[in-house]
Amino acid sequence: MTDFHGLHRVGRPLLLPNAWDAASVFALAEVGFEAVGTTSLGVAAAQGVPDGAGLARERTLELVRRVRGLRVPLTVDVESAGVDFAAELYEAGAAGINVEDGRGEAGLAAVAEQAELIAAIKERVPRLFVNARIDTYWLGTGQADTRKRAEAYLKAGADGIFVPGIRADDEIRALPGPLNVLLLPGMTVGGLARLNVARISMGSLLYRAALDAALVTAAAIQAGAPAPDGVRSYAETDRLATYP
Repeated sequence: MTDFHGLHRVGRPLLLPNAWDAASVFALAEVGFEAVGTTSLGVAAAQGVPDGAGLARERTLELVRRVRGLRVPLTVDVESAGVDFAAELYEAGAAGINVEDGRGEAGLAAVAEQAELIAAIKERVPRLFVNARIDTYWLGTGQADTRKRAEAYLKAGADGIFVPGIRADDEIRALPGPLNVLLLPGMTVGGLARLNVARISMGSLLYRAALDAALVTAAAIQAGAPAPDGVRSYAETDRLATYP
């Protein structure tokens, strides 16, 4: 399997699609993506529970175990990560994990506390790619706080920095890396590559797009349109359940 760390290339970023179940993981790998991630929103929503409530933990671990035979690296987006859970995910077959410093309604974790967590995970599972997610842009605490956190987390052993919500070119360029950016409306892979981004995540975009496509199709049929042609066949879809 390709070394996941080596896929993080400044100027030639890893484009990471995020899946929500075994079929979507296998399908994305099959069409040629170099690695696949999971989306915590997609995994939680597919189970019928809210994201960020810690209710999809076992489903996430189960998904990683189910796709262990995947031929490309899998990195996992989880709602919260402790040392033991990170080790479980690695043993189950995950190549990487997002470790976020957002604490929901409690705001952001203290920098020292989060750095200590990152260091502990790296000590326990040194080969796991720890992507230190910084939620400052979600919570609006400012660019200076983002850089301070990025430097502290890298010093603690993080393999990369993930700043969802960042958009301005100059702010992206100013951050240390390897830097992971969430693909937002209007952004392109080429544009982010020129900003020295090393990884681009699609986040929950594909799950939301799939849900929208299902609703559009259902509404069109309800309005009298014929059933669409050209979609993936039943047999091909069923095959993904037993892939590889």
